[in-house]
Amino acid sequence: MLQKREKVLLLRTFQGRTLRIVREHYLRPSVPCNSPLCPQPAACRNDGKLLSAEVTHYVIPDWKVVQDYLEVLEFPELKGVIFMQTACQAVQHQRGRRQYNKLRNLLKDARHDCVLFANEFQQHCYLPREKGEAMEKWQTRSIYNSAVWYYHHCEDRMPIVMVTEDEEAIQQYGSETEGVFVISFKNYLDNFWPDLKSAHELCDSILQSRRERETESQETHGKEYPEHLPLEVLEAGIKSGRYIQGILNVNKHRAQIEAFVRLQGASSKDSGLVSDILIHGSKARNRSIHGDTVVVELLPKSEWKGKTSALCENDSDDKASGESPSEPMPTGRVVGILQKNWRDYVVTFPSKEEVQSQGKNAQKILVTPWDYRIPKIRISTQQAEALQDFRVVVRIDSWEATSVYPNGHFVRVLGRIGDLEGEIATILVENSISVVPFSEAQMCEMPVNTPENPWKVSPKEEQERKDLRTTHLVFSIDPKGCEDVDDTLSVRTLNNGNLELGVHIADVTHFVAPNSYIDVEARTRATTYYLADRRYDMLPSILSADLCSLLGGVDRYAVSVMWELDKTSYEIKKVWYGRTIIRSAYKLFYEAAQELLDRNFSIVDDIPELKALDKQSQQAKLEELVWAIGKLTDIARHIRSKRDRCGALELEGVEVRVQLDDKKNIHDLIPKQPLEVHETVAECMILANHWVAKKIWESFPHQALLRQHPPPHQEFFSELRECAKAKGFFIDTRSNKTLADSLDSANDPKDPLVNKLLRSMATQAMSNALYFSTGSCTEEEFHHYGLALDKYTHFTSPIRRYSDIVVHRLLMAAISKDKKMEIKENLFSNKNLEELCKHINNRNRAAQRSQKQSTELFQCMYFKDRDPETEERCIADGVIYSIRTNGVLVFIPRFGIKGAAYLKNKDGLVIACGPEGSSEWKPGSLQRSQNKIISTTAGGQSVTFHLFDHVTVRISVQASRCHSDTIRLEIISNKPYMIPNTELCHQSSLLKSELVKEVTRSVEEAQLAQEVKGKVIQEEHQEYCQTKGRSLYTLLEEIRDLALLDVSESCAM
Repeated sequence: MLQKREKVLLLRTFQGRTLRIVREHYLRPSVPCNSPLCPQPAACRNDGKLLSAEVTHYVIPDWKVVQDYLEVLEFPELKGVIFMQTACQAVQHQRGRRQYNKLRNLLKDARHDCVLFANEFQQHCYLPREKGEAMEKWQTRSIYNSAVWYYHHCEDRMPIVMVTEDEEAIQQYGSETEGVFVISFKNYLDNFWPDLKSAHELCDSILQSRRERETESQETHGKEYPEHLPLEVLEAGIKSGRYIQGILNVNKHRAQIEAFVRLQGASSKDSGLVSDILIHGSKARNRSIHGDTVVVELLPKSEWKGKTSALCENDSDDKASGESPSEPMPTGRVVGILQKNWRDYVVTFPSKEEVQSQGKNAQKILVTPWDYRIPKIRISTQQAEALQDFRVVVRIDSWEATSVYPNGHFVRVLGRIGDLEGEIATILVENSISVVPFSEAQMCEMPVNTPENPWKVSPKEEQERKDLRTTHLVFSIDPKGCEDVDDTLSVRTLNNGNLELGVHIADVTHFVAPNSYIDVEARTRATTYYLADRRYDMLPSILSADLCSLLGGVDRYAVSVMWELDKTSYEIKKVWYGRTIIRSAYKLFYEAAQELLDRNFSIVDDIPELKALDKQSQQAKLEELVWAIGKLTDIARHIRSKRDRCGALELEGVEVRVQLDDKKNIHDLIPKQPLEVHETVAECMILANHWVAKKIWESFPHQALLRQHPPPHQEFFSELRECAKAKGFFIDTRSNKTLADSLDSANDPKDPLVNKLLRSMATQAMSNALYFSTGSCTEEEFHHYGLALDKYTHFTSPIRRYSDIVVHRLLMAAISKDKKMEIKENLFSNKNLEELCKHINNRNRAAQRSQKQSTELFQCMYFKDRDPETEERCIADGVIYSIRTNGVLVFIPRFGIKGAAYLKNKDGLVIACGPEGSSEWKPGSLQRSQNKIISTTAGGQSVTFHLFDHVTVRISVQASRCHSDTIRLEIISNKPYMIPNTELCHQSSLLKSELVKEVTRSVEEAQLAQEVKGKVIQEEHQEYCQTKGRSLYTLLEEIRDLALLDVSESCAM
């Protein structure tokens, strides 16, 4: 029987008035207790995560402990933790969404032995707040009362320890109830976990940081920054248009002086501004940190400033450059922060000399974050000297108006500076990527497929699915050596003479049930993360590399889309969606499929399925396969031409072939010629994604997950247009159709790199494609600019993208809806789906950044040990693709690197080139125009660098102790680099994977020298249930971003 209560909420309006809201609050006789000791599990409905039965006690943290020590409670050694609803709501209301989401994820994580108890809905636990009672006292009283009830509910069989920071509560409740102990959190760690050193260090660090904050707040300091305005004033100002809301984006190359606020929500529509807002200087930033959601007040136009267009390596170069800034742009100052985006930061401790120079209190140390955009953080520690050679994780606690720097605390050590594993760990932490192993609970949900217990198609599934094993010629076309095949194709002639085209995708959702442990984990990861030398899978390998890999000659579950096409025009007559059973007949690699398409049958010996047959059977099967590949290619040409007529874009990407060694690790990347079969497969996948998008939107118009690609802002194309103009080309950017046509015609027969670079510039001008919920946008906003499609989604890679899993479930629900059957799938509401899309978009950006940063790491490690003055490979041909006021940006085709080359150095000298083209530094000046820059020495000697000129470049590494190393480029001749004859046969072969290979080899040799066995890394990857080596099915989408790796981010753009 439910008991009704009334709950009074006091809310503030935009006008600042207090609004009293009364809500109904229903109490229940039982709620899930999630304890294995529960005497009435049916009544409590304990069907979710249960506490371990092997613990000696349960621990219940008070609200203040959850707020301040959550990261200690995250230690997996701490088991039997019960989070009360009262404490969770305190975190939500007082610490913000980010901390609350961390708590929610901890509760969902099967690796952590902790549960939520909804004490405020249990009729015996709920305590109304007494008149005049402080909120903090009521919260502690409520949690203690619930702890007592929980102890008695478990029939007094499990002692309960309530940990609190409230000394009065310890005195009052400490001995009140036998079996329920109330102690401080520090006391709890000292007595119950004396050997958990890392937890003690973290607890001490947090405690010290908190004490210092309290001390500082009592001292009277002069204000370093203005106070932030109250929330109600900010909200009223945003509504009236006086203030503008947006995300702070710090320029990493001028982090001290230059940041921008990108408009967000209503601000972007109502302000009338078409550009970002410049925040000039740290004072105007007012303690906001990169990524924070801030409120900005525009300055008068007379105070507007422009951003600097000069190249620079770090902030100190700005003052020396003396370059005039660009045209003034809207400039403002931060008056408040709506949402802090604080996360874990990797930092470096100062050297011993720097510690001594920091002044009187050596325990308070200023540490330097790895990310240039984050200010120095002040922490208290006695380990500064011991940690100065390590990468360390810290967290920010506060940033008071009286402090120049934010205050934080030490969390943990990652590894030594410069060590490969430590630097990789840094990249993962900086992108908030968790690579913890799949838990036992998650792996228990996985199917079994062993020689002793092989997986088989179930009779029930045979009845419910369409069986294509004997009726359809199904085959895959993938890179050579690929083992994780998530898509297959089929084409056949129907009885009426028409054609049937089929795209068959691994049925991951059959094995991943909604809200299961593995589903929650996949949703959290959102994507598979690919680094230069390894990958971290979204799903365990039993799925990604086995039962959801559509390998040749084995039965597999699939979700299929099949179209009936007109036999001559290839126009679509009808479409069918559904679950199928397939058996792929051939596992082809791209080159073999292309040879068959070109009717070069000598490749047959490289196709195992054909090689084993007798001549007569081989000929019949070969003719059948060649017809299918040819027909697929014809259909793909028709689909592509149709999209081309609508303005589909072909942007710059890298084309490579992956070579694996015997252990399936990456061995090499070799440049390859684009093959028509690449486009054939891609067009079939695009067609399937497009038709599935239409289907799920028609069935669920307000809660379908689609992918949009908004048109880019025209001002972003200005550099592309100017560069093309320098070569006599006109780029029309009014629509995707005119842009595609212009790029196709912008070909320099003497230099194919010109078109490559122009397409790269067009790519950089594009907006990012994003997932969204259809209930959050108008239909006009659904359009995909790059693919020229009105609706698009991702359906074809559920092994590595959680978005595709959501789409598969939507498609299954749409099919059930058509059949008027019960919808079994748990669909997200529009609000929840939009939140999920934001999470997936965020994780995708993190995946792209980490992939790029890891590749830069290997490039730097490769070049770091080579002498740029004598090493042949440190000299390369480069192409100038952008002009700046003090230098140029150069693309090096041989390594796929882009970077800055200075024409004026820090001493004010400019580059001069002799008759043979060799360069040297001399006094002089630079004169820049749109498509060229002239360097003139004091003696009158001048050299001109034009856009798209070829120059000879020396590659070196600029080392940094606190940040990542960066590639440095130096023009040593204004003439193209002539490759020596000894290198002609190897040119362009040293790509990113070779850097990876050589660096990894040198690291392994160093490890052997230190007697560290090579097996350690392999065992670690097995323990983490992850895969070392890049996955192969990512060629079409994942590796494309690395085509022109932009290391020029170490200079201003």
